[in-house]
Amino acid sequence: MTTPVIVTTQEELETLTQAWVQAGESIAFVPTMGALHQGHLALVEQASQNADRVVVSIFVNPLQFGTGEDFNQYPRDIDKDARALGDSPADLVFAPTVSEIYPEGPGATATQSAGVIGRLFEGASRPGHFDGMLTVVYRLFDLVKPDVAVFGQKDAQQLFLISQMVDTLALPIRIVGVETVRGSDDLALSSRNAYLSPSEHQIALAIPQALDAAGVARNSDEAKKNARAVLEKSEGLEADYIEIVDPDSFLALPPGSPAHQGRLIIAALVGSTRLIDNQLLTFG
Repeated sequence: MTTPVIVTTQEELETLTQAWVQAGESIAFVPTMGALHQGHLALVEQASQNADRVVVSIFVNPLQFGTGEDFNQYPRDIDKDARALGDSPADLVFAPTVSEIYPEGPGATATQSAGVIGRLFEGASRPGHFDGMLTVVYRLFDLVKPDVAVFGQKDAQQLFLISQMVDTLALPIRIVGVETVRGSDDLALSSRNAYLSPSEHQIALAIPQALDAAGVARNSDEAKKNARAVLEKSEGLEADYIEIVDPDSFLALPPGSPAHQGRLIIAALVGSTRLIDNQLLTFG
């Protein structure tokens, strides 16, 4: 494998991708915000199994960061990211500027609406986040024109909303979800883990422990209770939400639901770092 080509403009991107299309090659796309880790590389590997060529984008999207969030502090190191992709199947890295993505400026850009689901859970805690996320994903889809796009299941609500947008707009793109990649201690890999001190990292392990506790429950009510009990006894961790949703609608399962499956979703603050995780549960 060789180091992928890095381009920063739409023109450079189109020159390469159109040549692939003319040669009859399919394109898989992995959108990222950089700060790449093994979770991202798993997405790239999965992408390579679904198409002839792989494009990875690196773009920190201002529209999905709210007031007081970590847009300016979010880690950016394109050289390090390029090295990380050097042993991967990525063929091309698209690393545009903000003006390349939003020629009229982020504030003047027409946004995609995430609808009702976009205002729940992460959307309730981070107003406008999912509208901004869908807006940049739609813009990147338009530029890259992939046949396949690959996303991590760790961001379950994001994956649901992207799939919904693709279906609603009848975009000719197949969405592939990849199971969450975890460290040796079961903490879900995330670029934001770099913000955790060693002691905070240990506190954060309560999140996968809560998922494990929910996994042995007989029904959704018991699963939610088990997860909450683990998180509430963890000093230094503040749970934002603990919910079990219908995988098909992403709406919360009502109390006493007879559903045989549900996706447990968790968001919590460890120090000043916001972490999310989830797990599909089967009951009965």
